[in-house]
Amino acid sequence: MDGFIAVTDPGWYERLASAPGPRDANFWRPSSRRVLLNAGTPFLFKLKSPHHAIAGFGWFASFSVLPDWLAWETFGTANGVEDLDVLRERLRRIQDGARIESDPQGRIGCCLIAESRFFAPEEWVRPPRDWSPRTQTGATYDLSTGEGLRVWTDCLARVAPDRPLPSVADDVSAPRYGAPSLYRPRLGQGIFRVQVLDAYGRACSVTREHSLPVLEAAHIQPYARGGSHEVRNGLVLRSDIHRLFDRGYVTVDEQCRFVVGRRLKEDFENGRSYYAHHGQPLQLPERGALHPSGPALSWHREQVFLG
Repeated sequence: MDGFIAVTDPGWYERLASAPGPRDANFWRPSSRRVLLNAGTPFLFKLKSPHHAIAGFGWFASFSVLPDWLAWETFGTANGVEDLDVLRERLRRIQDGARIESDPQGRIGCCLIAESRFFAPEEWVRPPRDWSPRTQTGATYDLSTGEGLRVWTDCLARVAPDRPLPSVADDVSAPRYGAPSLYRPRLGQGIFRVQVLDAYGRACSVTREHSLPVLEAAHIQPYARGGSHEVRNGLVLRSDIHRLFDRGYVTVDEQCRFVVGRRLKEDFENGRSYYAHHGQPLQLPERGALHPSGPALSWHREQVFLG
């Protein structure tokens, strides 16, 4: 099993370590260059100088390029900074120092890390003996042998998880997304939001609206009522349609067509702009495996829809 040891700023660690875990974290980068890792890959946090230690780990969920405002709105202090202004200032300093051209839309590369855990300083793990001081971003290590095995074993020994973590000898199990991985981490609300938006091409599944500030990732079955933070339990909806969906005035039928109930007109004596979409097929993700869950849609029709 391979893992990725990523280099991070001590300030990012300190901000995230101040809150309990496990939790989602946004390991952001100053450029949009993609990080190619399988979902479920162990992602270890190695601190920059003056420290020389691994201070925690999580599980790579996916990579996305987000406007900085959306990264802040979605993950807040899980970006490792106290507010959006600090995120922008830190981004500017890194780009200036590395001579990276800033994105005109303020977009940054985001490694979405699930179930992140952070160690107290006295528990930090010694990095691999062959780690090169010239490594600026990170490196892949085989966690089943040699120094990779030693580091991974030490990391697992420092956590008391609320469910079993894989041992270094585990074989593959069913992945949540992408190629087979050793572990399926629980995804939080933030990663759910980004992955649903990306799966639907950042467009409302009903209206095809692409204006990102008004798009929301709607749970079909709310998390508080037994739903999951999985893409198949989500839809991208414009904010007004999301509110109608949550209140049962609209739903989705068995053929993934948009349905507007009679109660909308009865209760508000209007709704013409919404009835124009009645019976229209939803715009769905290209990957069939990410299409809305049939049981989740059935639950919404039976438990939420007013008719």
